[in-house]
Amino acid sequence: MTTAPSVRERILASATRLFEATSIRAVSADRIIDDAGTTKVTFYRHFPSKDDLVVAYLDTHLGHLQAAVQAARAEGSDACGTLLLLAEVNHRAACRPGFRGCLFNNAAAEYPQADHAVRLAVGRYRTWLSEVVSGLLTELGVDEPAAVAAQLITLRDGAMVSGSLDAAGTVAGVLVPAGRTIIAAHRRGSVPA
Repeated sequence: MTTAPSVRERILASATRLFEATSIRAVSADRIIDDAGTTKVTFYRHFPSKDDLVVAYLDTHLGHLQAAVQAARAEGSDACGTLLLLAEVNHRAACRPGFRGCLFNNAAAEYPQADHAVRLAVGRYRTWLSEVVSGLLTELGVDEPAAVAAQLITLRDGAMVSGSLDAAGTVAGVLVPAGRTIIAAHRRGSVPA
């Protein structure tokens, strides 16, 4: 028997659906409250401001990614398999109908002030992603893993933009092969191009 989602979960689900359909700033707290079928008092009990909701939205998505990586590692996924998992997560996101771009990149664009709570949440995601990818690259024997991680994350960011602008298949056909090329060029013992 499944339990009904909590009010907080309903609010987050409504916010996710509405933010991803339009944009964060375009969706008012009142619209989320109506969509979630709750009251202002209840909404503000869980989220003192809309910005607090946006931070929770981003942190929730980061938590899902962290859990997926942890589960893959616990199930014995090696570094290559885990990098492919991250690529698959991005591919699935970029190929779904109505995809408007990476939710973290979109949030950063809508909240440009570097010390804003939303930008700090985006920073937590970017730091985590960089650390995870750098660690996996270290396991693969890549020289300068932090620099190569930056290249792969830049590739990922470009794939997310492409997924929002071009045909969905573009991401599938480019992300993994390009990532493999970047990694192969930096593995210890590889011949420089």
